[in-house]
Amino acid sequence: MKQIGYELTGPIGSAATLGLVVLQADETLEQDFRQIFPDRDIAIYTSRIPSGDALNAETIAAMEAELTRGAQLLPRAARFDAVGYGCTSGTTLIGAEAVAQMLRQGVDTPVVTDPLTAALAALQALGARRLGLVTPYIDSIAGPVRDAFGAAGIDVCQTLSFGEEVEARVARISPQSIIEAARAAALGAEAVFLSCTNLRTLGCIAALEAELGLPVLSSNQVLAWHMMQTTAITPRKDAPGRLFQSASLAG
Repeated sequence: MKQIGYELTGPIGSAATLGLVVLQADETLEQDFRQIFPDRDIAIYTSRIPSGDALNAETIAAMEAELTRGAQLLPRAARFDAVGYGCTSGTTLIGAEAVAQMLRQGVDTPVVTDPLTAALAALQALGARRLGLVTPYIDSIAGPVRDAFGAAGIDVCQTLSFGEEVEARVARISPQSIIEAARAAALGAEAVFLSCTNLRTLGCIAALEAELGLPVLSSNQVLAWHMMQTTAITPRKDAPGRLFQSASLAG
């Protein structure tokens, strides 16, 4: 066998390198990120952690033990500009600081974030203090999510939940169901948050904002936006939501 020489090139992520630690059951997060960041010079690497078929306090506790290992499975040679944990309810029950600490034990990155931290930052950027909340969760999960916003000084004036525990069904909740829930949650609110990275929300945002006259946020949207803030990257020009539009105007 004849050996030949070769040249090395730079990393795929010449503009930025993002890492995601995603639940095994999640079918939506990666698809949304690729829609928001379609440029080929933005590298997006995903690691999965085991998650149960049902989302409840017990399965979230089991996920906590896997966070550092999940981060360790991201490519070691990549230099990550930001790493995000893809679970809103998991962040709420485990705690954002604990999530960040466990991820940093597994991967070297200057920025770690999650959907709850990102949502709070987005609400602050938009100047919204009264929130309508839509979740797919059962009460024992939806309640702590609502309370986490309240603890941060956000008045959650409406909370609507689909009461679904089975993750595979969460990913199949129809856009029309999400839109109808958002309409009801918007009463008295300054913004609406569609919680859960597994909900197919991205395609609902623009139409809802046009109808409601309010910012509409989703877990995947705010996570992408928050990771974008720490890098030089920009989303696609028509990325959905006032959140990205305000960022473009500010830039």
